[in-house]
Amino acid sequence: MYPELFKIGPFTVYSYGLMLGIAFITASWLLTKEIERKKLNPNLATEITILAIVFGIVGAKLLHLIENFDAFLNDPVGMAFSPGGLTFFGGLVLAIFAIWIYARRKKIPFLVIADATAPALALAYGIGRIGCHLAGDGDYGIPTNLPWGTNYENGTVPPSIMFQGSEIAKNYPGGIVPNNTPLHPTPIYEFLICVIIFTILWKLRKKDLPDLSADKAGGKAGWIDGKLFMIYLLFISIERFSVEFLRLNPRIIFDLSEAQLISVGLFFVGIIGLIYFAKNKDLKKFIPPPIEVSQKSKGKGQK
Repeated sequence: MYPELFKIGPFTVYSYGLMLGIAFITASWLLTKEIERKKLNPNLATEITILAIVFGIVGAKLLHLIENFDAFLNDPVGMAFSPGGLTFFGGLVLAIFAIWIYARRKKIPFLVIADATAPALALAYGIGRIGCHLAGDGDYGIPTNLPWGTNYENGTVPPSIMFQGSEIAKNYPGGIVPNNTPLHPTPIYEFLICVIIFTILWKLRKKDLPDLSADKAGGKAGWIDGKLFMIYLLFISIERFSVEFLRLNPRIIFDLSEAQLISVGLFFVGIIGLIYFAKNKDLKKFIPPPIEVSQKSKGKGQK
């Protein structure tokens, strides 16, 4: 694999960091488009993106340290400040919490912002997985004889202590997968699935607008705020739950990994949310206030 792409003077450009940057830039652009379509203040997109980056990385790192607490105790500084070692669900949960607080302060319903971020989240996660694949950082799958099995040579393999109790410890007691062993390229699987999820969500996002076509008596109300985000939770939880069966993560309970248990929780949140919306179709949609125009902008318009 290619954990290091090239160097610019004393600086090294890492494949994972580069793809993470591309993921955030893409998500920011998509979010800006959605914020504008929903007639919200365009500045929200920048502020939400910054919150997502900061709290997403912090949350992802914290959950990774919790998952690998023994390794963290052995090398706290190295584990805490390593460029890799990010767990998606930790970042997702903490970023959602931060954006929820932000939405309350801005007096905008959280679900409105959640709907706007859903497609961007799906695609950004998939792009980030390409970074994992290029770095070969331990997110690969179990051995396979399929033609597309991948040898993760030169990858950055985590310390063996992080794999205690996992499938890799059973198959490779030394903790490092041999270079000549083809493995399921699970990051590629996730990227492809996330592109499909993004495409579906991007097509569904305009369902929040009322359908006033002539062949529908009285028209049809748009989707309730939050429905698209609940669908995102369903898709992303099913995706991760399924792919985990091909990955090397430790099994915690009922032969399921931690990511699968979190996926089950998110799946039920999505189901409960959709059921609630189905039973409360008369919920009022958020109407954004007019965007304030600065005096400077007004002056330019009068010239």
